Amino acid sequence: MSHGDPAGASPAGASAGAGAPDLAALLKQAARGDRGAFAAVYDATAARVHGLVLRVVRDRAQAEEVTQEVFLEVWRQSSRFDPALGSALAWLMTIAHRKAVDRVRSADSAARRDQTYHQANQMPDHDVTAEAAQASLEARRVRAAVRDLTDVQREAIELAYFGGYTHTEVAALLDLPLGTAKTRIRDGLIRLRDTIGVGR
Repeated sequence: MSHGDPAGASPAGASAGAGAPDLAALLKQAARGDRGAFAAVYDATAARVHGLVLRVVRDRAQAEEVTQEVFLEVWRQSSRFDPALGSALAWLMTIAHRKAVDRVRSADSAARRDQTYHQANQMPDHDVTAEAAQASLEARRVRAAVRDLTDVQREAIELAYFGGYTHTEVAALLDLPLGTAKTRIRDGLIRLRDTIGVGR
């Protein structure tokens, strides 16, 4: 089979038509830049490589990507194939298996990083943001409700809760008996809860 590349008309390439291609010879030619020989390697092994990768990664789209990565490495590293260490197919399938396992590990690692980030950052950030928004909303609702209090109730509540004064200090500031100050604060809180709609 000719691929339009003069180098493709090689003895190894030609022998492919008579039976199983000589992958070792084709890899040697690919190592010298023979694109036709590399195409012959691809045609002879792509289905098996893809099948192996798919069994490992269990995702068709990712398997296709990994298969392309495998053959890119085969093209780049073909000069490193040593027939004394094993068959060309075993060498190629070893690369495929390693690439597939690397993809699975990378995906698992990314998932763990995402989960860790989500647990360490997103959820707390979400909680803090939600709490801040809720606090801001509550503050606006409280201040709006305070405006609906009677003057004496509002005065006592503002001193006690916005001014930070104790009941005794509120009584002193308003020149009231302590019991009266407490009553105004209590009545103000009851009215605030009714206005805001927090039933306790």
